[in-house]
This record gives sequence, structure tokens and C-alpha cells, in this order.
Amino acid sequence: MAEMTYSRLQTTISLIGFLVLVVGGGLAIGMVTGPDEWFARLAKPSFNPPNWVFAPVWSSLYVMIAIVGWRIWQNGSSGARTKLVWGLQLALNFVWSPIFFIAHRIDLALAVIVLLLLSIIVFIAHNLNGDRVAASLFVPYALWVAFATSLNYALLRLNPAA
Repeated sequence: MAEMTYSRLQTTISLIGFLVLVVGGGLAIGMVTGPDEWFARLAKPSFNPPNWVFAPVWSSLYVMIAIVGWRIWQNGSSGARTKLVWGLQLALNFVWSPIFFIAHRIDLALAVIVLLLLSIIVFIAHNLNGDRVAASLFVPYALWVAFATSLNYALLRLNPAA
């Protein structure tokens, strides 16, 4: 009985750790790199959502990304490749905002977000026959990042000299 309680405690602590890493990291990056005057002056495409949409969408996605990371680290059958691709997508996700909002490099941000989208798709494909829950939780993430990629591309087209 004590061993079962200890195992449950370890599982809960590891889930909290993933939530702190992913949600906390995403929120911290968002607070430091949020839209500024430069972004406000950019020409926007007609499908650009209002700024307030991004925080709740990304917060929800970060919770899913954390749960997926926790699942694959808890799952003894998840291989090194799965963990590597999960880590790669998180790193690409976290570097996009500073590249776009701080460095003002719409072009380089586009390259990063395309790689991010590809890494998400690879993760989903790699887990379809393994952890289907993890793969399914990444589908909304892939759809949002596909939308964000088209938005990044449109911003680059509308603001080539920005």
C-alpha cells in the first residue's frame, strides 16, 4: 500500500513538473516577448485574430503539450526518438517568440515555425501506432501551428522590410 502511494506521488510530482516546465515556460516567454509597438505597426492580414485570442489558446495548448510530455516520459515503451521529437518541438516553440517579437525577424521566425509544424506532424505520425492519446492531443496543436504558420507567412509578405 505504501509503495502504491509513493508511486502515485511520484506520478503526480512528475506531471506537475511538466506543467511547470511547459506552461510556466510558455507564459514566461509570452510575458517577456509579447506584442510591442513594432508588432502594432505591422500590416496585418484580414484573418489576423485579436491579440487577446493568443493567450487562452496557447495556455490550453501548453497544458496538452505538458500532458503529452509527461505521458511519453511515464511510458516505458516510448523510445528516445519520441522524446527527442517532443523536446525539439518544445525548443522550437519557445524560440519562435523571441525571434519574432524581440529580434523582429519575421523571415527567420517563419523558418522556425515551419520546422515546428514539421516536428509536430512527425510526433503525431510516430505515435499513431503507439500512444494514440499523445498523438491525438497534438492534433489541435498542429492545427493551431498550421494557422500560425500561415499568419507568419502573411505577415512576412505584407511587411517584407520589417
